[in-house]
Amino acid sequence: MNSSINLDSSISNYAVFGNPVNHSKSPQIHSLFAKQKGIKLNYQAIEVPVENFSDFVISFANQKGKGLNITVPFKENAFSLCTILTQRAEVSGSVNTIWFDEQSNIYGDTTDGKGLINDLKINYGLDIKNKSVLILGAGGSVKAILEPLCEENPDRIIIANRTVSRAEDLSRSFSNKGNIKACSYDDIPSSSYDLIINGTSLSLNGQLPSISASTINNNTYCYDLMYSDTETVFMKWANEQGALKVMDGLGMLVEQAAEAFFIWHGVMPDTASVIKSLRK
Repeated sequence: MNSSINLDSSISNYAVFGNPVNHSKSPQIHSLFAKQKGIKLNYQAIEVPVENFSDFVISFANQKGKGLNITVPFKENAFSLCTILTQRAEVSGSVNTIWFDEQSNIYGDTTDGKGLINDLKINYGLDIKNKSVLILGAGGSVKAILEPLCEENPDRIIIANRTVSRAEDLSRSFSNKGNIKACSYDDIPSSSYDLIINGTSLSLNGQLPSISASTINNNTYCYDLMYSDTETVFMKWANEQGALKVMDGLGMLVEQAAEAFFIWHGVMPDTASVIKSLRK
């Protein structure tokens, strides 16, 4: 992990910017993709001081860096900095993938939502059409997955958050995309759901949103957007309630990385083998 930028101009350079970023699996993932496709590149994790994000992106571009992935806490900074945005980045208000052109344009896209959908549909065989979906949390990671989720035509989406106004803002913003309602954790409609997504970062601190066990039945899929080397507290809770399938965000991480890799290199890598090797 680096905290400054000094690129080797003899090779194509890519990086992930975050703070902290020492836990990132992105260098490993992109190196495995590159090996699959016979592409030579250098991909590193760079810890960027919170107040210096723009300077670091410009420095990376000036040194002929090819592409960046952006993680916490910089996805909204990246959105503001980019000069050309994809439609899905515009909608989500966040950027996790950046590339450059000869005219000094900074392009931004978000591949998080597509990564989640690909993981659910391809790796777990879950069809979201006509399903009931409960989302816990209303932060940037939830905003990034809402449009792709709506495109799968679920029956309804409930967004529950401690601060209800944030959930209401999201339900209003996406009301033209599907049947979306907002509520507090205490007011979650008392029925079981087909899919529950934990979009809070509480798992990282060993905490759980205060929700009723009645939201889960033996056909419920539970997905934590976070990942760790051990079962997250949300996953443990979901298993204890008898959920049909409990998943972490590692597959989403690999799938969103594959989408970024495709943007940069024009070829789609195989994700299943990379997920398998990271699970070992």
